[in-house]
Amino acid sequence: MDWGNVTVDDLVDALREVDWSSPPRPLSEFFSRFTVPKSCAKWDSRLKCNLYYYRTNYFIMIVFILGLGFLTRPLAIIAALLTALTVAFLNDSFAGTFSEKVTRTVRKFSPHLAAKMRPPLTPVIRGRTSAKRAIHICGQPRWVFVLVFSLVSFTLWYISCGLFTVSLALLIGLLATVLHASLRTPNLKARLNTFREEFRAVWRNNYTEI
Repeated sequence: MDWGNVTVDDLVDALREVDWSSPPRPLSEFFSRFTVPKSCAKWDSRLKCNLYYYRTNYFIMIVFILGLGFLTRPLAIIAALLTALTVAFLNDSFAGTFSEKVTRTVRKFSPHLAAKMRPPLTPVIRGRTSAKRAIHICGQPRWVFVLVFSLVSFTLWYISCGLFTVSLALLIGLLATVLHASLRTPNLKARLNTFREEFRAVWRNNYTEI
């Protein structure tokens, strides 16, 4: 897969749609084989490839750096966790899994309430379901959860007076992510993984059009 031809929008869409439930890559692999890219084109391709392949590692690293900045502020730690959850809601796979688990738990105590938390039926267009559908969490549009959790986390940031700390920690986390993704040499496993994900995406698209 030629990552040099992948646009930023394509990368964002891939990160939003890909399954994030896979465990992070081993640390022995994550912290090995660092080289300086030989050209700007090589750096651009390497950055996109590593951001996609090590996405879980980078997410955990940023959350860990944020957590280190708030060891003396428990309320800010809760705000950081809520912020991380808000960002995770933007991923289709996580949103669907979260909604399913919450609905399953509620069903044990209140089947009637769980029935109301089911997502609406996907509309059928010309005999087939629409490939693009709105994501729902516990029966509500995803943007409702994103908005509510964003407001709550921002309020906790403000109360804990941690806005400057979170800005500094987030900046350090993003810089560390970009630095690692720029210097980590993509291995054959990363390339094979992206090819496999690309094949699965094409297969799913072809299947939905049948």
